[in-house]
Amino acid sequence: MTTTPHTLAAVSADLLRQRLASILPAHCLIEETEAQRPYECDALSLYRELPLFVALPETADQTQAVLQCCHELGVPVVPRGAGTGLTAGAMAHPEGVLLGLAKLNRILDIDPVARTARLEPGVTNLAISEAAAEHGLYYAPDPSSQIACTIGGNVAANSGGVHCLKYGLTTHNLLTVEMLTVEGERVTLGGDGLDSPGLDMLAIITGSEGLLGVTVEVTVKLLPRPEIARVLLAGFDSVSAAGDAVGAVIAAGIIPGGLEMMDALALQAAEDFARAGYPRDAQALLLCELDGTEEEVAQHIDEVSAIFTAHGATSLRVSEDEAERVLLWKGRKSAFPAVGRMSPDYYCMDGTIPRHQVSHVLEEISRLSKKYDLRVANVFHAGDGNLHPLIMYDAADPAQVTRAEQFGVDILELSVAVGGAITGEHGVGLEKLNQMHDQYGESELHLFEDIKAAFDPQLTLNPGKGVPILKRCQEYRALPGKHNHGC
Repeated sequence: MTTTPHTLAAVSADLLRQRLASILPAHCLIEETEAQRPYECDALSLYRELPLFVALPETADQTQAVLQCCHELGVPVVPRGAGTGLTAGAMAHPEGVLLGLAKLNRILDIDPVARTARLEPGVTNLAISEAAAEHGLYYAPDPSSQIACTIGGNVAANSGGVHCLKYGLTTHNLLTVEMLTVEGERVTLGGDGLDSPGLDMLAIITGSEGLLGVTVEVTVKLLPRPEIARVLLAGFDSVSAAGDAVGAVIAAGIIPGGLEMMDALALQAAEDFARAGYPRDAQALLLCELDGTEEEVAQHIDEVSAIFTAHGATSLRVSEDEAERVLLWKGRKSAFPAVGRMSPDYYCMDGTIPRHQVSHVLEEISRLSKKYDLRVANVFHAGDGNLHPLIMYDAADPAQVTRAEQFGVDILELSVAVGGAITGEHGVGLEKLNQMHDQYGESELHLFEDIKAAFDPQLTLNPGKGVPILKRCQEYRALPGKHNHGC
């Protein structure tokens, strides 16, 4: 039987403040309300909450001491990276400590022979590749937020990016994770080899959204830069034609470095922002990156061009040099903020579907857009079926907020109905907690719950997120009021 965490009736906020102040320098502890505002939500601003305190340790030892203190007092802890997540997974607990890890931002070692990088969790995704570039190496997973998102957050969410089709998600590019348990014990998962003995605990931790432990060090694999990479840009006069072309490329046995799709609304927004030269008259756009040797890339460009033409491509363009390749990707990676210029707010979804269902699902999303009277721009990793519909709404209008949330629920339920999943890379967080019941049965949810309880018996690490607690609701530190989805 687990023990019930203390409540604030038993634990004085003054006592917690005193304990934290003895661990952290004054500038690393934030308690003023206005100073805490930047930490009240992640990139999903629909959900907001202020913590009791924001702790910003500068070392792993300080992080360990904060966890030990909070565990002793039974205080909830919410780990946070750069706050670029999109599921309210890093939203604070009102009776707990927000543990920000952005100051742990050192690149500890780059080994060009072993092709590895050892990093603190606050190192940004892009900084890894920048540091490795002098050795002709790079880090493959590249989320759209790579300029800001951190490797610790990437581990927590199992982030992907535009090149995940060929090179995998975060979990495929990790060697070791050093983490702190809820009690503050430091443990190492994984190893320097391509495989390690025993249970694959690294796979359990990757994508666990801060529910099982707090990452303080990561070792990632680095890849040699390909001899050449070129982008093939294709416009289509319908979303369904572009969707069918995606399936045809994979069926031909070609695995592009990246295969991305944008609909007309998304490409117009991206083009207005990036001026990448996208065809404005297209109803859908495919970006297909092919990398490898000169001969291999030339052959694949010819083959993919033929496939796109056979499926009705209305325009084709191939990047001529590295600068043009980067520009074409800039448009895609700018699509999210670019859509923000078209609407006061937008709600980014993250469902995954089988590739052969792309056309059907996009047609259904168009129908739902009319039903809810909300515009939606579709931007997604077409090669692996990871959808990112951007639902546009005005947060100042409560009716629009309600419709946007229900629109999102319908997209996730549709994803599951066609054989997909409720998330591809953003995670569950608070946003998708109810939809866990759509994808998993009770026995599976109980298994998730048991894993959570094995790592965190008092259920104080990032409570109310990720896993719906079925049998321990009376003991669970769930978020209050409208956020109490887990029970």
